Amino acid sequence: MRSDALPAAGPATLPPQGARAVNPWVIALVVALTTFMEVLDISIANVALRHIAGDLSAGQDESTWVLTSYLVTNAIVLPISGWFAYVVGRRRFYLWCVLIFTGSSLLCGLAPTLPLLIFFRTLQGAGGGGLQPISQAILADTFPPAKRGMAFAVYGITTVLAPAIGPTLGGWITDNFSWRWIFFINVPVGLIAFWLSNRLVWDPPHLREAQRALRERGFKVDYFGFFLLALGFGLLQLVLDKGQQEDWFESAFILRAAWLGGVALLILPFWELRQRDPMVDLRLLQNRNFAIANVLMFSLGFVLFGSTLLLPLFLQTLLGYSATQAGMAISPGGVAILFAMPVVGMLVSRVDVRKLIAFGLLVSGGALVLFSMISLDVDYWTVALIRVIQALGLGFLFIPINTAAFTGIPMIKSSSASALINLSRNLGGSFGIALAASYLVEQQQRHQAYLVAHVDTSSGLGAAELAGLTAHFVASGHSALQAGQLAMGTLYGMVQQQASMLAFVDAFRLLALMFFLLLPACLFLRRPARDQAPPPDAH
Repeated sequence: MRSDALPAAGPATLPPQGARAVNPWVIALVVALTTFMEVLDISIANVALRHIAGDLSAGQDESTWVLTSYLVTNAIVLPISGWFAYVVGRRRFYLWCVLIFTGSSLLCGLAPTLPLLIFFRTLQGAGGGGLQPISQAILADTFPPAKRGMAFAVYGITTVLAPAIGPTLGGWITDNFSWRWIFFINVPVGLIAFWLSNRLVWDPPHLREAQRALRERGFKVDYFGFFLLALGFGLLQLVLDKGQQEDWFESAFILRAAWLGGVALLILPFWELRQRDPMVDLRLLQNRNFAIANVLMFSLGFVLFGSTLLLPLFLQTLLGYSATQAGMAISPGGVAILFAMPVVGMLVSRVDVRKLIAFGLLVSGGALVLFSMISLDVDYWTVALIRVIQALGLGFLFIPINTAAFTGIPMIKSSSASALINLSRNLGGSFGIALAASYLVEQQQRHQAYLVAHVDTSSGLGAAELAGLTAHFVASGHSALQAGQLAMGTLYGMVQQQASMLAFVDAFRLLALMFFLLLPACLFLRRPARDQAPPPDAH
């Protein structure tokens, strides 16, 4: 891909002396490839758990550790990726992450037992934890601020599209080949990405200079900070992933994990702010734009992953869609994002990002309101259309939020900033999945209790419905006793179905409200200058 005819990369990405300059768009596509591969693996294994459990002679509950192990190590490595990039070199750390992720993917596909698969997934999560933030940091340094919008569009397509198509792709691969191929497909992609990254990606001059200065003055590894971070984020992810399954705080295990992780996370900021070389640079949150952008990105992850959980569940449990059909109803949203992201990338340099973010919140929130108004008679095209509207709104959020986040951030801090903004999105996604599932169950029980208490089978509509069902079953050849029992069971099933429908309505309405409440935050963002020069480097 190297050619003297290609436009040279900017000063932030000049390769070492003697190496040819590379078109920054080539670099963008290469790092987007690794990000897509990593984000896809967060969700692609979800639909294969039943097959994994059966093939490896394990229980369904045991197989869920295939997901949990990946998410826990991913959550630990992601926030400290900026520190690793600063200390050992961003390019070196990035290549090691690609290599670890690719190698562990191969081992996951070959795993003969569930414990080995869980161990290899742990390694895969550790390798994948550094790919998202470092990819974004590379893009932030490769493109000048005026052109970052289009670069983040490429990155945004991968991070928003991958979780949307992951379950559908995973189901198709598992049904037509084997669950092992959901891991094997990473190997050729990872090898290509490693080869291209090794040839095209270099540490920028300011980062090489910072590493030289760091070696000269020496530094102390923040071991206690790492311990607090690993304990806090690791246990937090464990609580979010296992909470619903263990009945949340009714479980002594979840309660202890939540207390221990919460204490670690409370101590972490006080400790890190006193360190010269902290594992997580929380001082970046003193930048108003960066702090608000993290709140917005957390909310984006919450709504994106929460709605991606709710919609297929609604289609499959209440409308009888298969996994493939549910995926096809969601996939038009992915196509909409493919078209929206480049448009938004161009608009970022021309339109106030605050207006773009407000527009995205309104459109996506409005789509969620439409989801809260659907009924059990809704057709495929209505669902697909509303999902497209929601996806268009999401497309107007990811790029402007990232652009606002990096406003005023020194280039030397881009890796640390990227680690924090990606941590916010991932945590938002974990909270969104966990709380949406829990809220759905709670609301379903509440609505069911209310409906059961108000369905009177001795008079009124309840009695008429019961009589009609009884007559139907008698006409079908059942005895009067059998017909009465079947009619009562059918009526109770109808009550359960309506309770579930109302619970989904409540959940979609809550997600919409979350976006609407964020609108005032846009007023506090500073608008990035269209042609602003990079801020001076700071150590």
